[in-house]
Amino acid sequence: MPDRIAELYQRHALAFDAARRRSFLERAWFDRFIHRIPRGGEILDLGCGGGEPVARYLVDRGYQLTGVDIAPSMIKLARTRFSRHRWIEGDIRKFGAESNAYDGIIAWSSLFHLDAEAQAKLIARIAIWLKRGGVALFNTGPADGIAIGELEGEELFHASLAPGEYRALFARSGLAEIAHRIEDPDCGGMTVWLVGKV
Repeated sequence: MPDRIAELYQRHALAFDAARRRSFLERAWFDRFIHRIPRGGEILDLGCGGGEPVARYLVDRGYQLTGVDIAPSMIKLARTRFSRHRWIEGDIRKFGAESNAYDGIIAWSSLFHLDAEAQAKLIARIAIWLKRGGVALFNTGPADGIAIGELEGEELFHASLAPGEYRALFARSGLAEIAHRIEDPDCGGMTVWLVGKV
């Protein structure tokens, strides 16, 4: 099921993008995230979509973005909107970056489309890509398991580890939990993690 994500988002790119542009419930979490990143810092957005509203929010505040998304239509939108930033069409499971390359990394509404094993691998790589003192922001499910959501009436895969499993991954990877909220009512019920590289 996770391998169908690309075709789903490609097929429904415009509808998804239009819906995303209307809502930015996660703004308070992004404020906490950028509070820890120097102005002009380098941010990696894994699963960037078309760049609305997240990339716009970060670009408008002076950050340099590299975005990765598996859907060509999404990357095309981001390139059109923010041509001075770097947009890469690719699978976040296969993306590679240099060690200590980024001040901040986002995997917002993207990490949870991977199965548990792929999530664990990506979290370990995020830790490598972050500069010391850098921060990562992502959301997951509230507990261990698989959930099937929907995108424009089609099934959409989500998976999550248990909170304790994420914390064990952080400890092994040199990450420290800064903030965590299960099903945050101020963020549309999303379960959110903010972690830093120690």
